Amino acid sequence: MGESRRSNRHRRLFWNLRQRWKLLGLFEIDKEHEFYPLTCDLKQGLKQAIQESIYSDTTIALADEDYSAKITQGHEGFLMRSYAGPVFSYFRQSLGVSEESFTRSLSCNDFYLQFISNSKSKADFFLTNDKRFFLKTQTKREAHFMLQILRRYIEHFQLYPHSLLVKILGVYSITYAQNKKKYFIIMQSVFFPDERITSRYDIKGCKVSRWTEPEPEGSRVLQVFKDCNFEGNVICLDQQRAWLLRQMELDARFLQQLNVIDYSLLVGSQPLHADEKNQSWSLANLIVRTKRSVNGAASPTASNTASVPGTVDGEEDSSERDEGGAGLMGSQEMKPAEQIPMKKLKAQLSMVSDTSDIITQNRRLLPNYKNALHVVDGPEQRYFIGIIDIFTVYGLRKRLEHLWKSVRYRGQEFSTVSPLYYSHRLCHWVESHTV
Repeated sequence: MGESRRSNRHRRLFWNLRQRWKLLGLFEIDKEHEFYPLTCDLKQGLKQAIQESIYSDTTIALADEDYSAKITQGHEGFLMRSYAGPVFSYFRQSLGVSEESFTRSLSCNDFYLQFISNSKSKADFFLTNDKRFFLKTQTKREAHFMLQILRRYIEHFQLYPHSLLVKILGVYSITYAQNKKKYFIIMQSVFFPDERITSRYDIKGCKVSRWTEPEPEGSRVLQVFKDCNFEGNVICLDQQRAWLLRQMELDARFLQQLNVIDYSLLVGSQPLHADEKNQSWSLANLIVRTKRSVNGAASPTASNTASVPGTVDGEEDSSERDEGGAGLMGSQEMKPAEQIPMKKLKAQLSMVSDTSDIITQNRRLLPNYKNALHVVDGPEQRYFIGIIDIFTVYGLRKRLEHLWKSVRYRGQEFSTVSPLYYSHRLCHWVESHTV
C-alpha cells in the first residue's frame, strides 16, 4: 500500500510538472519522465549504429546498395535498425558534421529535451541536450517516403549545396517485444544556437488556422508564431534578398516535383550586436570564407575539423564567446603577424571553382557561424531560415481534404492545395515579406 501511494504521488507530481513544463515547450527528460527509458535506449542504439555505418571516403560515389542498406543490431530488450546508413554518413560528412561530434551529441550523458509543439501531428520531438539535433518520431509511411526520395534529396544538395531544406541526417527504427516499432528521423535544428533568438515563426503562406495567441508580456513561454502573427513585419536582408528569393524558388520547385505540401518555412531572428554590424574583415578571412562557401567543409582544401561549411578553424571556441561580444560573423581584423602572405592568398584564389558554377548553384558567402547554412544576416538582424516537414504527399486523401476545405473556407487561403500552387504561394510570401 505504501509503495502504491508513493507511486501515485510521483505520478501526480510528474503530471503537475508536466503541465508547468508544457507551457515552456522544452524540458529535460529525466529519470521520472515517461520517455526516459526510450531515450536511454536511443542513445545506446544510435552510438553503435553510427559507428557501424560510417562512410569513410566521401570522394567515392555512393553505390546503389548504400541506398537500400539496412543494419539491425540487437541490444538488451530492443533492436535498433538503421536505414541507408552509408548514405546519411556520406551526407553528414559533406555538410561538415563529423561522425565524432554527431555521436557525441546523440549519446552524451546529459538528458535529452522534449519539445512540445502546437503541431497537429502526433509526433514526439526530442532534442539533444546541446539543442543541435532533433529526433522526431515518424509514421512508417513517412519513413519509407524519406528513403524513397533519398537519392533525389542528396542530388538536390549536390546541385544546390546552400539549400534551405532541413538537413535530415538519419532514419532509424527501434523495436521492442511484441513488434512495437517506432520510426524516427534525426535532423539538424534550424534554430541553433538559440540563446539570443527573440522571435520564431512557422510560415505556410496562408491564413486559415495560422494564428497563435501571444502569451502575456513578460511570459517565459517559448512560442512559435504563424503567418497571421507576422503581418506588418518584414525580413530585412538588403543584399542577401536576391539570394533568398532564388533559393526559395529552387527548393520549392524541388518539393513540388516530389508532390509534397504542408511544409513550413521556419524564420527566427535576433538583433545583431554592434560589433557584428560593423565587422572589419581582413582579406585573409574573406578568402577562407569564400573557399569554404565554394568547396564545402569536407573538401580536400578545407579543414576536416570544421563543423559546417563556411566555418573556420576554431569557430566552435570563438562562437561560445558570443555573449562576450566577440562577434559571430567572423574574427575581427587580423593582426599583421596573423595575416596570410599575399603569395598564399593568390594561390588560394586560384583554387576557387569557376564562378559560373557558383552562380548556377546559387551559392553565397556563408557566415563564419555555427549552422551557417541556415543563417542569413541582414543590416540589423540575424535570421535563421529553413524549410521543414517535407513528408506530406498530395495523394487521394489530401485531394479530398482540399475539396472539403474549398467548400468550408470558400474564398480563403488554407494549407491543403496542389503542390504547384503551394510552392508558388510560399515563394510569393517570401517575396512580399522581404526587403
